[in-house]
Amino acid sequence: MVDAGYPNEYGYLGPYKGERYHFQEFRRRGQPTSREERFNRTHSSLRNVIERAFGVWKQRWRILQNMPAYPFKSQVHIVVASMALHNYIRRKSQEDVAFTEYDRNPHFIPDDFLADVVSRSQSQGNHRPSQMNYVRDGIADSLMG
Repeated sequence: MVDAGYPNEYGYLGPYKGERYHFQEFRRRGQPTSREERFNRTHSSLRNVIERAFGVWKQRWRILQNMPAYPFKSQVHIVVASMALHNYIRRKSQEDVAFTEYDRNPHFIPDDFLADVVSRSQSQGNHRPSQMNYVRDGIADSLMG
């Protein structure tokens, strides 16, 4: 799941461009009025959940904020092990400090999360419909049903 700065190509599922996307826009101007807006609101909500999970994960496991120069295979093991521990703690802990702020505010996104940005030249390539456009349209249609 990527923001509108990325092309909607294989492996990248972006929102509909030119339509409302962020929670604040829906709060100010009401509920979605089209299938594209409904998809965008759902996409935004899911991205928010993912960003929050990564925020808690990076807060708990500081090594992930600046991965040392370990061999790639070791880095993969660190990521997998820390996510497994993260998920275990999330499921088993009643009062976990790292999750408290995120649980109190469902729209909280950590300050250190950088916006997804790609240069304009990277996002403007071939404007032919991609397979991901059909995937996105299918999801949008299912949200309406």
